[in-house]
Amino acid sequence: MEKIIGLMGAMPDEIAPIAARMAQRAEEKIGGVTFTTGVIGGKRAVLCCAGMGKAQAAAAVQLLATHFGATHIVFSGIAGNVSGRVGVGDVIVGGEVVYHDGEPRMFAETYPHLQSFHCDEGMIAAALDACRACGVTAVRGKIATGDCFVGDRATKAAIVAKCAPDCVEMEGAAVAHIAAKNDLPCVILRAISDNADEAGFEKLVVKQFDVADYCETAARVSAALLERI
Repeated sequence: MEKIIGLMGAMPDEIAPIAARMAQRAEEKIGGVTFTTGVIGGKRAVLCCAGMGKAQAAAAVQLLATHFGATHIVFSGIAGNVSGRVGVGDVIVGGEVVYHDGEPRMFAETYPHLQSFHCDEGMIAAALDACRACGVTAVRGKIATGDCFVGDRATKAAIVAKCAPDCVEMEGAAVAHIAAKNDLPCVILRAISDNADEAGFEKLVVKQFDVADYCETAARVSAALLERI
C-alpha cells in the first residue's frame, strides 16, 4: 500500500514552512478546512491547518483518514514547556499523549478503549533521528492537551500535579485519539515556544509574538521525518 502522510498544524504559521517544501501542490476545501496535497520528502502528503483546539483537530484527522486515505498522521507545532527537561526551541516528540482537562475513564468506554495514547514507536524513532539530523535538541516525552491556553503558574502547577507532562498544548491528544480510532500510526512533534507561564501569555497572546522561528523548527523536522517513514 502506498503511504499517504497526513500532515497537520493548528495555526497557519505552523503549516506555512511545511507547505513551502511541498511539490505538485493542489488544494481542496472540505468542512471548512483547506487541504493541500502534494509531495514532500519523496512521499505523498496531505497538509492542513486544522485550527486550534481538540474538536477542530479531531475533525481534521477524520477527514484525512476517510476522505484522503491517509496511512500515517504527523502533527507538528508549538507548545508550552512545563517539565524543564528541554528549553525554548527544543522539541518534544510525543511518546504518551493525554488529556489534562477531560475524563479519560469515560473516553475509554468506546473504541479504542484507551485513557491515554501512545504514538507509533517507529515514527517516534524516525522523528528523534530527524531531529538529530536537523541539529535540533529533542526528547521523547509526555504531552498534555486541553482546550485552554496555559499562561499562568497556577494552571501550570495544577496540570503538572494531575498528569506530570513535559509540555502542554491544545490538539495532540485529540489527534492521537482519532488516529487510534482509525488504527492509524501517528506522532506528535512540539517545538517549545514558551514556559506556559505569565511571561508566555504576555509573549504569545498579549503581544502576539511571531512564532515563526519555532514553527520553522517543527517544519524542518517534519520534512526530515517524512524521508524516514
